[in-house]
Amino acid sequence: MTITPPIKSQGIKTKLVPVIKNLIPKNYDGIWIEPFMGTGIVGFNLDIHNMILCDNNPHLINFYSSIQEGIINSDIVRKFLEYEGKKLLEMGENHYYKIRDRFNQEHSPLDFLFLNRSGFNGMIRFNKKGEFNIPFCGKPHRFARAYITKIVNQVEKVSHIIKSKNITFIHQSFERTINKSDSNSLMYCDPPYIDRNVDYYNSWNIIDEQKLFDCLSHINSSFILSTWHHNNYRKNEYIDKLWSKFNIITYDHFYFVGGKETNRNSITEAIITNYNTNFTDVSNL
Repeated sequence: MTITPPIKSQGIKTKLVPVIKNLIPKNYDGIWIEPFMGTGIVGFNLDIHNMILCDNNPHLINFYSSIQEGIINSDIVRKFLEYEGKKLLEMGENHYYKIRDRFNQEHSPLDFLFLNRSGFNGMIRFNKKGEFNIPFCGKPHRFARAYITKIVNQVEKVSHIIKSKNITFIHQSFERTINKSDSNSLMYCDPPYIDRNVDYYNSWNIIDEQKLFDCLSHINSSFILSTWHHNNYRKNEYIDKLWSKFNIITYDHFYFVGGKETNRNSITEAIITNYNTNFTDVSNL
C-alpha cells in the first residue's frame, strides 16, 4: 500500500510508485537521489535506506526538515489544525487569507501545511515575488475532526519513515544535485511537466528541459525520469527532440488537473531510463 505524505500537489506520483519500484535493480543498496522531491511520495515509499532528497522550493524542504528535527510532530500538527481550523470555521475565508499573509512573511512550515490543505484544489503555486498565492478552497468546515486525523496520521507515518532512514534534505537547484551524483547512486527526476505546469519555484520551459537533458546525458549514475508522453489532444514534442536516445516505457492513467471531472483526462506517462529494463509498457503493474 502506498503511503501518502501530508503535503498534497497536483501531479503527485501516487500511481507511479509501483512502476518506479519495479524499475529499481534488485538488492540495490546505493544512494537514492531526487533533484525534484516535491511531496516526497516516491522516496518515502521505497525500501532504500540512504537518500538525498532535494528541491528548489525551500518550503517543501523546510517542512520535512522540521519533521526530521522534531520541530513538527503529529501532536503539534493536531493541536495547530484544531486551533486554526476552529478559527477558519468561525471567520471563513478571512482567516485563510490571514494565514496566507502570515506565511508569506514568516514562512512557518505549519502555516504551509494549513494552506496546502485548505487552498484551492491542493495546489502549490507562488508568484514572482515568491509569495504563496493560491485562493481559498471555499470550505470553512475544511478541518473537520476526521480530516485532521487523516493529516495527523500522514505526518506520523512520514515521521517514522524519515527517522528510520538516512535522509538528507537539501534546498538547491536540480543542476547542483545531479552534478554531485556518482556511480553508486540511482537518481529519480520528476521535473515539472513541460507545457503543463507553471509556478514560481517550478516554472519550466525548453531551456530548463534542455539543461536537464544535458545534465542527465553526462552523469555516471543511473537515472529514472518521469514526464508526459501524450494525451488525447497532443504529444510531448520533446520526447522525440530530446529523450528518444534513452529507453522509454509508457504508463496510462488519469491525470487530475482540476476540480471538475471534465479536467480529469487520460494521459500517457513516459518513464525514461539510461539503463535497460525488462519493460516496454507497465500499464498492468
